[in-house]
Order: sequence, then structure tokens, then C-alpha cells
Amino acid sequence: MIRKLLLPGLIILCIRAYAGDGDYSVLKIAPALLKNANAVLRLEELRFEIVSPKHTVLKNHYVITILNENGDHWADFSEYYDKFQSIESVEGILYDAGGKQLKKIKKKDLEDLSGSSGSNLADDNRIKHHSFYYKVYPYTVEYIVETSTNGTLFFPQWSPQGSEKLSVESSTMSVVCPEEYQFRYKSFKYSGEPVITQEKNNKVTTWSAKEMPAIVKEPFSPLWHEITTVVILGPTEFQMDDYKGNMATWQDFGKFVYALKQGRDQLPDNVKQTVHQLTDGVSDPFEKISRLYQYMQSNTRYVSIQLGIGGWQPFDATYVSAKRYGDCKALTNYMYSLLKEAGINSYYTVIRAGKYANYITDDFPSQQFNHVILCVPRQNDTTWLECTSQTMPPGYLGDFTADRYGLLIDENGGKLVRTPRYGINENLQSRSVKAVLDDNGTLKIKTLTRYTGLQQDDIHGLINQLSKDKVKEYLHEQLDFATYDINQFEYKEEKRSLPAINESLEITVSNYATITGKRLFIAPNVMTRSYRKLSQDTARKYDIQLGYEYRDIDSVEIELPKGYETEAMPQDVTVSSRFGKYQCWVKLRENKLYYYRSMESYSGRFPAKDYNDLVKFYEAVYKADRNKVVLVKNETSAPQKAF
Repeated sequence: MIRKLLLPGLIILCIRAYAGDGDYSVLKIAPALLKNANAVLRLEELRFEIVSPKHTVLKNHYVITILNENGDHWADFSEYYDKFQSIESVEGILYDAGGKQLKKIKKKDLEDLSGSSGSNLADDNRIKHHSFYYKVYPYTVEYIVETSTNGTLFFPQWSPQGSEKLSVESSTMSVVCPEEYQFRYKSFKYSGEPVITQEKNNKVTTWSAKEMPAIVKEPFSPLWHEITTVVILGPTEFQMDDYKGNMATWQDFGKFVYALKQGRDQLPDNVKQTVHQLTDGVSDPFEKISRLYQYMQSNTRYVSIQLGIGGWQPFDATYVSAKRYGDCKALTNYMYSLLKEAGINSYYTVIRAGKYANYITDDFPSQQFNHVILCVPRQNDTTWLECTSQTMPPGYLGDFTADRYGLLIDENGGKLVRTPRYGINENLQSRSVKAVLDDNGTLKIKTLTRYTGLQQDDIHGLINQLSKDKVKEYLHEQLDFATYDINQFEYKEEKRSLPAINESLEITVSNYATITGKRLFIAPNVMTRSYRKLSQDTARKYDIQLGYEYRDIDSVEIELPKGYETEAMPQDVTVSSRFGKYQCWVKLRENKLYYYRSMESYSGRFPAKDYNDLVKFYEAVYKADRNKVVLVKNETSAPQKAF
């Protein structure tokens, strides 16, 4: 703890004690680059050679000094390889604080690990990994790595500061390609233009950066490329395996994706018959879609398959029908095939999925996607289908793929569209609490809570993936009570385009209220409290980015032991700001406490100068959520029986 508090002063003392005069002596790091840094990138030389539309070579020479244990992950080397990418060579050297060489890695020092995740049935990804496991700070590692790729679907990006608390002495990125080859690039937070030179018959395009102090990422910051230098690259003509394409436009890129799936929509006769049994005679298009989607969910399961071109090309519908499994590409193509047999048009749609990955550079066509879903247009609406889920309702996407760009694919190519956004009117939590407090401070609670939209996502996963015992364990971890028992819990789902989950809980909480002499202290907000607290920051640099909108409403009724009167009652609270709106009040009527709470959280982008207003808003909510009622007992009254 003392070491952390003394940084960077302690680092400088250590440097003076141990550093020598080697090229990578820590003494040579400018003091400004030590501030807020866990590591310093001393040197980075990236050289990306486009040999042909089918072959590239990436050479990466980098040196990084690790200042403390929080920077250790920068010292580890990991590189994927598979059918398309091979690791040609790896060199690694360890230096002490003075820049003296301590160790050089040998080929046997490299670990060869599987790169497959647990959900992958088949995967040719592997990883070369190495760590010096050195813990004498500061120290420096140097790696020189060369990889070769058969295919040009993916180009690297240049981001000298890979994440926060990394400072940079010098970094360069060079793209080497034949004079006639046209690659594309887009730069963020980079002043000027790259330098273009000649090297034999090739042109060399180079970006460079020097003396970049470490960034400390602020709460609710914008995306990384809005904060620091990033350059993304993309091909024009490219090739993967025997499939050629062009990425000059989204339409062109879509033609390549279409070619990968073309002709893979043939169903076996028995499945065709099932399709017609399910849909013939049904007039409502959405009902047809729902029946076929439920059939697909009931008869397949998701398994990732990442072998060769199969990492990008779907297995055909016949394969999925026979094996009853597939990855996102295969299952989406299978659902597309089922709908096609029923005479319903749909679009295979590539998308960038992930809870916090709802961004692509929409004006820069390139491979920025990692998932596939299905779009089914209807006369007055559109139905989206997540084909990897066996439990989601038709028409709902959730936070994995909602509110982002997807590339619709057909025979004419690709077209960018936006998936549905779930806002404050969809993301609701409405809770009714009825409770009885006994003379010992024990509170018996019955709650009914309705979750809709994104508010039900986590609970949907919980109740569909875990056993009842595991769900109870989860509830025990989540509920904010000191000592309590869950007597009963139940969940009921409403599977619609905007799904809902109704939760019923019965809980007994010991010592919920504090009874001291004649006084009773009780928090009327029983179940829904904000935990967000931020620190004031008068030097805020970056805009505030809020992305998740929701509304919570709580109505609470607490029956008290008889004979208590009000001594202190919290004032009604209303807090309105551009970030949200909060209201709560509490009343005592005929031996019952009535409490109401409403919280609305808004999305949007706000200037850095408004940050302390955001801090005050959350602070006011945090405080109001913990207000207590103080009651005093009238000794002439009889005690109340609990239910």
C-alpha cells in the first residue's frame, strides 16, 4: 500500500538506486511519462506488408518498461495462429531497471496453448504465450515478432496507447504495399497526414507518435479512439481462401459475405414438410415467423465452430438439420432457409455483438463484425431474430445486439441498417412491496416486481440457465440485507417482442429496523437503492457518455407495530437534471408507512464541465435512498401481530 501511495516518487528513487546506462535504462524515461503510468512503451515499430491480395506479413518490434505490478500484463506475450495465420518467429529479451540484459527466451520457452473457448465444438485457433514471470520493478521486456497471414480480410489497427495508464516514448506504424495497390485508412486524434516514401517497387505509408503521457480514463468517458490516437486500416481488393472480394463500399463487402453463404439454404424433404405443417393455413406473417423460430429453437443448439473458412462461412442448412447444432452463422442461415421454404423473405445480417460493443465506424467499410442475426421485414414492421438463443422470444434482441449497425446481406450486396433501440419507456422495473414489521425489528416482505426490456435480460439468463438452487444462491448474493431468509421465489415470463418477467419474492429480514428504547428507526426504501457514488473532479477532460436509459418505480407499504408516532420524517425529495429525474416521499397513515420512489436515468452526451452536476445528482439519489424514519412509541398501545 505504501508503495502505491508513493508513486511516482518511489519509482524515481528505485531508478536512481538500480539504473545503469543501457539503451533501455529507466533513467532515460522523461518524468512526464512516469506520471499516472503503470508501464511505458519505449519503442514500437509495426511494419505491415501487403504482399498481395492474398498474403500479408506483420512485423512487430516493441520494448515496454513495467513500472509496477499493475503493469505486469504488458510484459506477457500472446499471439494467435490458425490455418490462415502463422507465427514465423519470436524473440524476447528481459532487462533490469538499468537496461542490463538478464535473459533471452528460447524456442522451448514459448507455451503452445489452445485458443478455443469452452463453447467451441471445433476450433483451429492456437496461442503462443510467454511470460518472464519477473517481479523486480521496474523492469523492461523486448519482443520481436513476425506473423504471416494467408488472406486479407483483416488489417491491423495502430493504437500506440493500447489502454489507460500506458505512456509512449515512440511508436510508428508503416504499411508497405505495391505501388498500384490501394488500401484505405481512417485516423482519429492524429494531426497531419502520414509520410509516404518509396522502397524499391513499394510505397511505404508511415504514422508516428512520440512522448504521449499516460491517460487516466474517467468515468463515463467516450470511446477510446475519441481520447487518444488510433488509425484503422482496410483493404480494397482482398481474399480469404478461394473467395475474393472488395471492401471499397459496404455494398461491395456484402457481396463477399453473400458469396460465402450462397447455395447453402437447401433443406431436406422431411424438414420442408414440417415447415408447411407449421405454417400452411396460417394467415398472420408474425405467427408464421414465431412458429418456425420456436421450431428452430427446439431442434437446435448453439455450438461455435471456427475451422478455417468455416470461421466465416455458414454450414449449410442440411448439415444443421442433421446435426441439430450450429454456430451463429449456421443457425441464422438455417432459420433463413426455414423462412424461405415458407415463402417469407429475410436477411442474413452481420453485426458487432457484445454488451459494450455497440459501435462501428460506419463510414469506413471493413470487417468490424463478430456475430450474425436475422432480419425479417414485414409490411408495417421488422422482426429481428437472435438464432443462437433457445429461450429468447421472436422480435427481441437485448443488449447483445440492440441499438447498433448491422449489415443486411442479399444478392445485391450489403446495406447498413440500425437495430432496435430500447429506451426509458421499454426498460422498466416496477415493484410493489408489502411488509409487516414486528416488535423485534424483523420485517416480513412480499414483493411483486415486473421487469421489461433490457431490465429483464439478466434475469432471463438467470432463470433459463440455472437451477432453482443456483437462482436462490444468486438472490442471496444480490439482496441488500444483513441477515435474511428467502422463503419463496417465483418467476413468470411473458415472451413477446418486448419481453417481461414477473418476479414474486417472500423474504424475512432479521433486525431490519433498529429499536432503541422507545424509538424505532426504519428505512422505508426496502428493495431498490442506488449504489453509484462519484468523486468530484474539477479537472475533468472528456465528455460524459451515458448510454443506458431506464425507469424504476417502487411502491412500498409497511405495517408497523401498534402505538408508534412520528418523531422525524424525511422531506419529500425531487431531483431533476439533464441526467435523470428522481422522486421519493414517505407518509405515515393509520399505523402504516407508505413510500414511493421513482428513478429515471437518461442517455446522451454531455460536456465535461457538467460532470460535477452528475456527481451531485447521484449523490442526492444515494443519500435519499438511505433516509430513515424515526418513530416513537406510545406506551399505552398494544403490540401488533405479524402475519
